[in-house]
Amino acid sequence: MDSNDPIHDYQRWLTFQRQAQLDREHRAAWQKLESSGVSATRTTEAYRSMAEKAAGQGACYRTLFLRQHANGQSLACEGWLFVRRVLAEGGATRVRATLLPSFTLQDGHLEPGAADAEKLTLEIFDQLSVGRGMASVARVDRIDASGDSHFIALLDSVRGDLRRHLG
Repeated sequence: MDSNDPIHDYQRWLTFQRQAQLDREHRAAWQKLESSGVSATRTTEAYRSMAEKAAGQGACYRTLFLRQHANGQSLACEGWLFVRRVLAEGGATRVRATLLPSFTLQDGHLEPGAADAEKLTLEIFDQLSVGRGMASVARVDRIDASGDSHFIALLDSVRGDLRRHLG
């Protein structure tokens, strides 16, 4: 028996455990947003504040989002979001940002700089929810590439030491 097999299996188990934890955390955060009925206007204000802090202090915010895979399943991913600017154009609110991935199921845990930073464009909009009557909730999706959606920036988890990894 190869002595590396148990260690490799253990590392894979830890990765799956982290994936399950992130899936639960994203689901709970999304349910909290839905129940509170956060509007796109309020979400835009939060992103503008993030952009100001990014410009002045290099602030990056821990972010959870869903990534759809080829089989149609969506899994939670984690990263650090550096918001460069918020633009209102033609009735749409767009966010230009840079994402430093910190966890995907394929790659496991990633230290800052271990994966390339991704420049991305997000759109903030109100999504109509008919599950509990006619209510709306703000949603943030990536629009410059398919598959990434339901971005949730955690305003209480901020780092200012990642600017050198943003490329």
